[in-house]
Amino acid sequence: MSPAAKRTARTVIQTAVALALALPAIVTASGIPAALPYVAGALAAAGGLARVMALPSVEAFLDRFGLGLVDDGEGRP
Repeated sequence: MSPAAKRTARTVIQTAVALALALPAIVTASGIPAALPYVAGALAAAGGLARVMALPSVEAFLDRFGLGLVDDGEGRP
């Protein structure tokens, strides 16, 4: 598995866990029992955004502002 795919998978898992923890409170507060499709959409969007953020061109752009990844395997800080 490529590093970009690993980062995407980690972000999807993080988002899924966060939504799973917050979903009961959100559904109770909103009174909308059919929130699951929205959660699935949010999870898909988070995965897509994570994949875009893992693109080398996006990482290079973020590196200019000090927001690049540290674990890129090239030893750069």
